[in-house]
Amino acid sequence: MRTQQLGLSNLEVPVIAVGCMRIKELGKPEAEHFVQTALEGGANFFDHADVYGDGACEQIFADAVHMSPTVREKLILQSKCGIRRDVAFDFSKSHILQAVDGSLKRLRTDYLDVLLLHRPDALVEPEEVAEAFDILHSSGKVRNFGVSNQNPMQIQLLQKFVKQPIVANQLQLSITNCNMISQGLHVNMQDERAVNRDGGILDFCRLKDITIQPWSPFQYGFFEGVFLDNPKFPELNDAVNAVAKAHGVSNTTVAIAWLLRHPAKMQPVTGTMNAGRIRDCIKAADVQLSKEEWYQIYLGAGNILP
Repeated sequence: MRTQQLGLSNLEVPVIAVGCMRIKELGKPEAEHFVQTALEGGANFFDHADVYGDGACEQIFADAVHMSPTVREKLILQSKCGIRRDVAFDFSKSHILQAVDGSLKRLRTDYLDVLLLHRPDALVEPEEVAEAFDILHSSGKVRNFGVSNQNPMQIQLLQKFVKQPIVANQLQLSITNCNMISQGLHVNMQDERAVNRDGGILDFCRLKDITIQPWSPFQYGFFEGVFLDNPKFPELNDAVNAVAKAHGVSNTTVAIAWLLRHPAKMQPVTGTMNAGRIRDCIKAADVQLSKEEWYQIYLGAGNILP
């Protein structure tokens, strides 16, 4: 699979990340087949979080991949921490260190390639985050650090204290949820799409060499459902299907290729647990949409141009 550099890290990663939030839904044979299918396609970057399945997803993945030192060196593992079921969010030094130890144990590995802070914590003390990151980095438990769902000011506040570069920011983004793109097109307009809801995070990440990892690339709303083959989105599906036919690929491939076409060099995080669909996602790495096709799909989703 085509690869790219992850932020300012030394990691060369596949342009597609495999999300493991739903791997708990699979039986052991199905989980093994799914992971192997991803690896055969060159998708060896796996995204986890300690909160997925209350930790079970990390353990199920380790079992499915038959984790060993030989297997581990072929994988790029990312996990997230900071969401607590009993509190809400916790970016304290003690919680971060405890959470990472838990993930390492469940994943049966000595280190994470990437650790993300999972959503913002309103009570974050960035000095504590910096201390935790220093301990994790110096001990070799975590090699790179990032965030999820954070705006430019939140990232800059962290970076005032954190020595390590923020290499990734995981953000919700899809054809139907693309406000971060639309607001850039509607600058100086008085319509709803001109409202800047995220502080210009798209351009900020490009300026700071932070890789955006779009999550829920097939979802509309907030986990309301997928837009592909959905009668609620006839114009969008007509546009996607026309492009898919022109390239000889599936609509799943086109939905991911639409994100990859953006010059920000994003790394979409898939959520499917279907082996056939992960193959289709992987194919997107080799599909280059034209400007005309990209805008055709953008407009098909109900977006408008100023």
